[in-house]
Amino acid sequence: MANIVKYVFILFVLLACNSLQAQNTKPAASKTFQKFTPPKLTTTLGIRSDSVVVAKEEAVQLVALPLKITDDKKNNYNISSYQLMYKRKAVTEDEETGKVTPVVSNVSDLFKATPLPTLWKNILKEQLKPGDELFFFDIIVKDAQGRIMYAPTLRIKVK
Repeated sequence: MANIVKYVFILFVLLACNSLQAQNTKPAASKTFQKFTPPKLTTTLGIRSDSVVVAKEEAVQLVALPLKITDDKKNNYNISSYQLMYKRKAVTEDEETGKVTPVVSNVSDLFKATPLPTLWKNILKEQLKPGDELFFFDIIVKDAQGRIMYAPTLRIKVK
């Protein structure tokens, strides 16, 4: 019994010394953090940027063009991904009364390349009409150093 108490006491002393030694060690030198101020980015599609209202014919031409992100110094940024929402006017019919009600239908998808895939281009060319809207959002870009940034949204309304 005396041996067990002796071993427990020695174990307790060793653990206490180990915790004291851990507290006395110097903290690792912290890495210096370099403050980064992101540049003012601009999202363009063809010659259009920001929210614009365009004719149907111009909207059809714009959907075939690549989305571009630039900064004040005209540096281009690589697009990692973006989302497009196609907001279109549609109608629903009440089966009992036959009454037609206008509604808004949204279709969206995530894209990793620009310009849009051929399927989307074809659908938009066929279905775009006045009152519809294209909304490019959640545009994620990378600069030359690999830093990730969000670019501004782009909204195109069809008149």
